[in-house]
Amino acid sequence: MQVLIIQHVSQEGPGLIAEIFSKKRWKLDICIMDQPGTILPKKVANYKAVIILGGPMGAYEEEKYPYLYQVQELIRDAIERRIPVLGICLGGQLIARALGATVKPNPVKEIGWYKIHLTEAGGKAFLFQDLPEEFWAFQWHGDTFELPEGAVLLAEGETCTNQAFAYQDCAWALQFHPEVTPIIVSYWTEIYQEELIEFAGPGAVAQLKEETKRLWEKNQEVFSRFWANFCRLLDV
Repeated sequence: MQVLIIQHVSQEGPGLIAEIFSKKRWKLDICIMDQPGTILPKKVANYKAVIILGGPMGAYEEEKYPYLYQVQELIRDAIERRIPVLGICLGGQLIARALGATVKPNPVKEIGWYKIHLTEAGGKAFLFQDLPEEFWAFQWHGDTFELPEGAVLLAEGETCTNQAFAYQDCAWALQFHPEVTPIIVSYWTEIYQEELIEFAGPGAVAQLKEETKRLWEKNQEVFSRFWANFCRLLDV
């Protein structure tokens, strides 16, 4: 089992994905795009799945980051071949953009833990099987995606409506981060602390770390189920 992971920046890695997949002895081909010499594959035919992580750039910044054009080509190639492709945050926005939908600034930023609500379709979706109808999820984004034609909305948020969609039962775009761990959140609060303090004010770093500790204990099983569902999807 070989899975392609597109990682946009060194500081935003696969987290839980690597932990869970390594236990299954699956091979991860991780392309870290801000490392010199990284080359994306031209096609995805040799992979069982493609996962696209988040990053600080905009999905529409192709002129500044030309490789984003190739990522979108790989997304379309995966869908055409019926190879599962999952996008997280920026990755989800790139799936939307690859399918012709608009990616634009959300009315407000989301940084921290927010409640996610499954739609009726989301409650029936294999990827969200055995997950509660409402759960807390970690967010760090300023943009949002619109739904591509033919996509089905699976999850909604209160301050950012579109949180997850499915397309042709082989592509899934998420706005939230099911891959993070407390260690990752703590790291992000340090390296991106200027943005965090600007967003939430003094004391935001300590507050987010404490909130993460509290909510992780309550929701760790939710994220484990999510990735177990994705693994079962690939085992079919």
